[in-house]
Amino acid sequence: MTRKVRPKKVGIEFLPISNIILNQLFMKKNLFMLALAMVAGVVVVKAQIQRGNVLVGGDVANFDVGLNEGSVFTVDITPKAAWFIKDNTAIGAYLNLGYQTAKGKGSDFLYGVGALVRQYSGGNAVPALRHTRLFVEANVGIDGINHSASSTNTTTNGLGLGIGPGLSYFITPNVGLEGLVMYRGILGFGTRATTSNLNLNVGFQIYLPGRALRNAATNTQ
Repeated sequence: MTRKVRPKKVGIEFLPISNIILNQLFMKKNLFMLALAMVAGVVVVKAQIQRGNVLVGGDVANFDVGLNEGSVFTVDITPKAAWFIKDNTAIGAYLNLGYQTAKGKGSDFLYGVGALVRQYSGGNAVPALRHTRLFVEANVGIDGINHSASSTNTTTNGLGLGIGPGLSYFITPNVGLEGLVMYRGILGFGTRATTSNLNLNVGFQIYLPGRALRNAATNTQ
């Protein structure tokens, strides 16, 4: 007796319509969450540089490229504090203390105090760099350099001027890690009339909401 063999059915298996809908909803949810995160990042950056907020921090490392003969590696500390008089614009003060030395060239003591102004880039942050903000800083004050060597001692002090671009990256909603390239010059008196440097500064700033500071001051009274 001959056994009949039934042909196998060949076809395409289709996913249930419910699974397709769920997959589409999941993809849309992920896209929505990504867009929401980008918008939140932009809002956080904009909120920290609004009128009434306070900026406190400083540069903790300074790499001196130098435009004068004999310039050397420099390390100094530059505390800063500023108040946002309007969105994206802050004015404040700085204090500079530093020391540099090189074998056979003596040592320098650097000092300065003065006023600063910062202008941050306006508009929305770039989505890919939503935690960053560009700025330009300029300052003017009384700066000086006392140079000590085995044979000579020189002093340069007078009007200090500085300007340069920078970038602030917000590692938290209230703390920005910064890089600043600044051209600095001293126009004054002493044994050296002028001096100039091109510096790369690395530091951090803390952005404090003005309303929180006012509430803290009220509570302490």
